[in-house]
Amino acid sequence: MEEVFVRTNLIKPDRLHGLSARSDLRGWLQLGGHFAAIGASGWLLHLTLGTWAAVPVFIVHGILLNFLYAGQHEFSHWTVFKTRPLNEIFGRIIGFLMIYPRDFDLVQHTAHHRHTQDWAKDGELVRARYTLFSYLMWFFGPSYWYARITRILRMAAGRVTEPYVPETRRTDLILEARLHLLGYLLIAAASVAFQSWAAVTYWLAPLLLTKCVHQMQNTIEHLGLSHEQNILVNTRTTRTNALMRLICWNMQYHTAHHAFPGVPFHRLPQLHREIFDGNGIAPNSMTYLGFQRRLWLALAARPGGEAAYGDDTVWVRD
Repeated sequence: MEEVFVRTNLIKPDRLHGLSARSDLRGWLQLGGHFAAIGASGWLLHLTLGTWAAVPVFIVHGILLNFLYAGQHEFSHWTVFKTRPLNEIFGRIIGFLMIYPRDFDLVQHTAHHRHTQDWAKDGELVRARYTLFSYLMWFFGPSYWYARITRILRMAAGRVTEPYVPETRRTDLILEARLHLLGYLLIAAASVAFQSWAAVTYWLAPLLLTKCVHQMQNTIEHLGLSHEQNILVNTRTTRTNALMRLICWNMQYHTAHHAFPGVPFHRLPQLHREIFDGNGIAPNSMTYLGFQRRLWLALAARPGGEAAYGDDTVWVRD
């Protein structure tokens, strides 16, 4: 995705071109490091099973699994590796692990970038407006996982109802869903045959039960901001620590990413500094916990929840 979604005078074209260069080395270091961390936490979970020490290890393992989506997101932008096929291969592997097929993510995410905060066209806004209850159900996982799993089942049955999916991609998404479903069924059959809980213990349970930590990133990016078609207004940057930026592949620099989505994850800190600090402007920004606190209070304050706030208003801010 090489489109530019913000005024071009924020950065010189030659500098943007330089920042947009892909690197196989940086891609392997980031992806390899993330998988190595998951392998280490999985092994530590194995060693501590049956003790109280397994609880924090389980949480860390689940968080690392969930934040693999940051990698899948970058693979959908083709920005992790300079060698293009590697982006597709690992995007599909992670999409399988995330129960979030790669081609569907690419289609949905393209619609999200091209129509950010447009209720009629944004791929991430095909939902009812939040009440406090519906938001909490989404944040903690029940409705989130229900939607994700039933979508695969529905598409595997040949029904694609998302309005942003082009007719030319529907056959691809149906085939992809069927292949995912077949893979999950084979894992389930193997687990029964070998009487093994490994897939549940080291993959499904930590993935599903720690989703709320990853939801802090998913929800802070646009929720509570104006639906004006201006990236500098409708997208939020997250203030956090270096460890969270590492496991989230720098997606906290979300305004910079939306402005110039062709820039790889490892160049986002520089891009952020140049388009904001270099021009004396600042993006919308909040901390993870500060955002959740303000959001929950705002949703609780009005009976209609999100629908009670105008689309042209910022209703969650510091």
